[in-house]
Amino acid sequence: MKNNYLKSNNSNSGYFYKTLYFKQKVDHFGFINNDEFQQRYLVYGGFRPTQDGGPVFFYTGNEGDITWFCNNTGFMWELAKELKAMVIFGEHRYYGQSLPYGKESFKDPTKLQYLTSEQALADFAGFIDYLRSDWYPGQKVPVIVFGGSYGGMLSAWFRMKYPHSVQGALAASAPIWQFTDLVDCGAFLKTVTNTFKHHNPTCADNIRNSWMTINKVANNSHATLEKSYETGRKTIGDTFKLCKPLQSIEDVGTLKAWLQETWVDLAMVDYPYPSNFLEPLPAWPIKGVCSYLSKPLTTDVSLLQSVYQAVNMYYNYTGKASCLDINQEATQDLGTMGWDYQACTEMVMPTCSNGKDDMFEPVEWNFDAYSKQCQKQWSVTPRPMWPIIQYGGKNITTASNIIFSNGLLDPWSSGGVTESLSASLPAIIIPDGAHHLDLRSTNVNDPKDVTQAREKEKDIITQWIKDFYN
Repeated sequence: MKNNYLKSNNSNSGYFYKTLYFKQKVDHFGFINNDEFQQRYLVYGGFRPTQDGGPVFFYTGNEGDITWFCNNTGFMWELAKELKAMVIFGEHRYYGQSLPYGKESFKDPTKLQYLTSEQALADFAGFIDYLRSDWYPGQKVPVIVFGGSYGGMLSAWFRMKYPHSVQGALAASAPIWQFTDLVDCGAFLKTVTNTFKHHNPTCADNIRNSWMTINKVANNSHATLEKSYETGRKTIGDTFKLCKPLQSIEDVGTLKAWLQETWVDLAMVDYPYPSNFLEPLPAWPIKGVCSYLSKPLTTDVSLLQSVYQAVNMYYNYTGKASCLDINQEATQDLGTMGWDYQACTEMVMPTCSNGKDDMFEPVEWNFDAYSKQCQKQWSVTPRPMWPIIQYGGKNITTASNIIFSNGLLDPWSSGGVTESLSASLPAIIIPDGAHHLDLRSTNVNDPKDVTQAREKEKDIITQWIKDFYN
C-alpha cells in the first residue's frame, strides 16, 4: 500500500490525514479479468489513544472526489473525536483519482462496465477486510459506515450485503427507494416545489409561469420585438447575460434544463448558514433567491428579468462572473460523467412533473426515450429493476442497524426511508434540514431539529459499539 501525507481542508478541523492507495481488483465477480488499480483512501487515526482496538468510522464514497466529501462531513469527524474512532474516507471507483484505467477509463465500454455499485461495495469490503487482518490482527474492531446521498445509499446497502463486515450504517439523505414503481415519479420535483413554497408561495408560482414565458419569447412571439433580426432567443440570452447566444430551440431546451437543475440544487443546499457545498451561497439561499420572485410578475419582461436575478444570485453570489454559462456544472468535484453512466445502467431514477402539483414544465417519464439516449451516449441499455432485485426495494426489514436520516427540505427525501421500519431500522426526520445537513459540521445557526437528530445518531452508534464489545 502506497501512502503520503496531506492536510485536510476541513475548515473546522485542521486535522491531518494520510492519503493511501490500496490495490483493488477491477472485477471482483469474474475470474477472467485480473486487472488491478490503485484506489484512494483518506485515513486519520489521531483520535485514538493507542493503536489497540477502538472503532473505525468509514465513509462510503460518492460520485466524486473523496476530498470534497471529507471536507463536508464534519459530524463524522466530531463524533470520531468524541468516541476515539479512526476516520477513513473511501473513494468510489471511477471517481477522483481512483480510475481503474486512468484516462482510458471512460473511452472504452468494455473498461467502463466495471463502474457499478456492486463493484464499489466489494472494493470497500475488501479494504475493510485488509484493515482488520493487516492493521489490527487478532483485535476486535467495530466498523461503522457513514454516507450521504448516493454515499448514504451505499452505506445502507453495505450493511445489508456485508453485515459481517460492519456493525451499523448512518445513511443520510439516502434515496434508496427513488426507483421504478417504489415512489411516484413526480414526488421529487413536488418536494423541490414545497421547499420553495416554504419560503414564499408566490416565488413558486412565478417559476411555474416562467416556462411558458420562455417558450413564448423563444418562439419570437414577444410583442415588443421590432427588428426582424432580433429574435426571441437573443432577448432571452441578453436578459440572462449568457456567455454564449442561444442559437437554436435545442439551446433553449438546454437553458430550461439548466434552470430546473438550479432550482433542484437550491433545494438541496438550503442550509441555515453560508456554505459553498455546490456554489458559494448565503444562509437560507432560497429565501434570497425568492426575494426577486416574491411578488406577482405580470409581464414577460419583468418575469424573465426576475428569474435572471434569482439564478444570478446562485451562480454569481460573489459577483465575479461576467456572464452565466448554461453548461456550467455546480461543482467540478462531482463526477458527472461517471454518474451519467451509472444513471444509464442501474441507477435509473424516474422523474416527471405535471405543472400543477409542482412548479415545473409538464414532462412525462418516458423510459423508451431515456433508454435510447443511454444507448446513444454510452452504448448501454438501462436495467431499471436491477437495484430493487439486488437490494430489496421496500422489502428490507430483515436488515438491521441502519439509521435513515432525511431533511424534509431535501428533494431526495421523496425517495428516502422516512418512517422507522423496525427498532433497528430507525428513521430520523429533520423538518428544517436540507441535503444531509446532519452530516455537516456543527454550526451555531443549526436548527434545533438537526441538533436533536445528531444526538439520536450519536446515541444509537454508541450503543452499536457497546453491543459489539459485549
